[in-house]
Amino acid sequence: MNRKINNNPALKRALALLGFVCAFNAQADALFINDATVHTVSRMGVLQDADVLIVDGRIQAVGRELTVPEDATVIEAQGRPLTPGFFAGITGLGLVEISAVDSTVDGGLAVDALRPEFDVTPAYNPHSSLIPVTRIEGYSWSVLGANRSGSIIGGQGRAVSLDGEYRSFIGESVLFIDVGADASGQSGDSRAAQWMMLEQAMAEAAEEVRWSPDPLLTVAGRKTLTGFRVGGTVVFNVDRASDILQVIEFSGRHGLNSVISGGTEAWMVADQLAEAGIPVLLDALSNLPGSFDTLGARLDNAAILNEAGVTISFHGAETHQARKLRQIAGNAVANGLPFEAGLAAMTVNPAVIFSLGEDHGTIEQNSVADLVIWSGDPLEVTTAADQVIIAGKPVEMVSRQTLLRDRYLPATTEMPRAYIKP
Repeated sequence: MNRKINNNPALKRALALLGFVCAFNAQADALFINDATVHTVSRMGVLQDADVLIVDGRIQAVGRELTVPEDATVIEAQGRPLTPGFFAGITGLGLVEISAVDSTVDGGLAVDALRPEFDVTPAYNPHSSLIPVTRIEGYSWSVLGANRSGSIIGGQGRAVSLDGEYRSFIGESVLFIDVGADASGQSGDSRAAQWMMLEQAMAEAAEEVRWSPDPLLTVAGRKTLTGFRVGGTVVFNVDRASDILQVIEFSGRHGLNSVISGGTEAWMVADQLAEAGIPVLLDALSNLPGSFDTLGARLDNAAILNEAGVTISFHGAETHQARKLRQIAGNAVANGLPFEAGLAAMTVNPAVIFSLGEDHGTIEQNSVADLVIWSGDPLEVTTAADQVIIAGKPVEMVSRQTLLRDRYLPATTEMPRAYIKP
């Protein structure tokens, strides 16, 4: 049995990477990745047999046959794919543990009022057990979403690095607005009333309405919404094509930097979205009409939007299954989206959408060193992340799930294969 385990290539790689993590933590901040298939997600394209030098959390050089600094810790990629760290979507990572236990859920405000000043970031817990589960699957960052609970305006969230630190927020605040059939309760069961209320809220924020006997916004809410009129990102959760057109017109009138989340019928208005420069975060597994807002669901939605020139990314895996988002991206590729476009949708595109800066989402000189070494095709469901690196530091590839596996999965050959450790 011992000979069989010791000859296991996957186990050898895991032990080598564990030793690499320990060596890096004990030595310098310089990291050298040797002989990788580097998906730069930039104009450099894919580099075969390439090296990456990381110093102080940033990529210093990318190319073939680079010189290894004397103080660098070296990891042998052995030709495996290297990509930027993946985007985990809009989630409640660090804001929820168990959805059914109210005391562990902090991502929503259950009041029947428009409160754009509600901000989920003070509740963020970097030690949530869900973060390592997601991180070791190849994800380096997420956007914290503010859930609509009784209101059209859900509140504010922000992008966050999954490095396990308290001060890991990146980019600017993001405002979440929900329109469509599932948001009609507050507006008297009319989606037309949703736009009436949003127009009044914008008027209050712009001080066009100086006094009202029944204002929609608090003073703090007006100040917050005013800030998003002159900058910041507003995510509209919307699926129906006609509602998407309303978002485009509304955003143009009020100067909003808008993003569509959902977009099941976005393919129908792809040209209008491209002209307006509004990106779409979509679920590429949506192919059946789950509601009257999603009658036009189709599997090649991402491919059509990309062909039209719309910047796309993905959502839909939700918080507890965020690690499955790359399966959604892979499904889009299987239905016509070019592979490199699918990879961009998991890396550089969301970095652009959420204004993280030009140093995120690519493997180029001076980029932030959020990287993943994969066992194979990153968008293939059977592939695993062999090593995740965030801000130039290797992540310990351990989560609550792996600890439970190692504790309880027996290592005996007397049991069937499914019941023993590999």
